[in-house]
Amino acid sequence: QVQLVESGGGLVQAGGSLRLSCAASRSIFSIDTMGWYRQTPGKQREWVARITSGGVTNYADSLKGRFTISRDNAKNTVYLQMNSLKPEDTAVYYCNRWPFPYASWGQGTLVTVSS
Repeated sequence: QVQLVESGGGLVQAGGSLRLSCAASRSIFSIDTMGWYRQTPGKQREWVARITSGGVTNYADSLKGRFTISRDNAKNTVYLQMNSLKPEDTAVYYCNRWPFPYASWGQGTLVTVSS
């Protein structure tokens, strides 16, 4: 079973930046497309960005130009660089396989953007 550990969240002012990391317990990145998702209380988890094993990226339309997803297969790690953060980006961020997530989700990392 894959274990995913997200980190890098925190409190940041609007306009600031954060870099999130997601470490996997085993070498999965050679074949899997990985994604970042986020969730706010009372809302469904939404997809944010994804990256194929070959490095092709896609983003939710509302986030294009502000977020950048990347991966380091040698380190079994996926990253999410978030710039020009807005209060509406406040959420718990998770990583998982896309489009069919692994059964077990990590604990997520909380991003709070103050206005």
